[in-house]
Amino acid sequence: MHFHGAKIREQGVTFAIVAVKPQVLTSLSKENIRTGFVPFFGNIPIILMAKNSHGIPIYDGRRDIVRFLAKINPARIPWKHYTTI
Repeated sequence: MHFHGAKIREQGVTFAIVAVKPQVLTSLSKENIRTGFVPFFGNIPIILMAKNSHGIPIYDGRRDIVRFLAKINPARIPWKHYTTI
């Protein structure tokens, strides 16, 4: 499996962002999907991100972090490519 993600420390809060397909954000299993990334990032808040049909990021997760991310330029996110076995 391959995915794009980022681990960020901002304003004293450490969290992770994982890029997912848009349908994940409306899926009943999104919490299980979010939990599946804990082995990569540890026990920190994990925000799921998908782009809408206009290419604008939509974030799902802890509300204070989502509000913060909605205000910043997505180009500031230090994305990395992760590969799992």
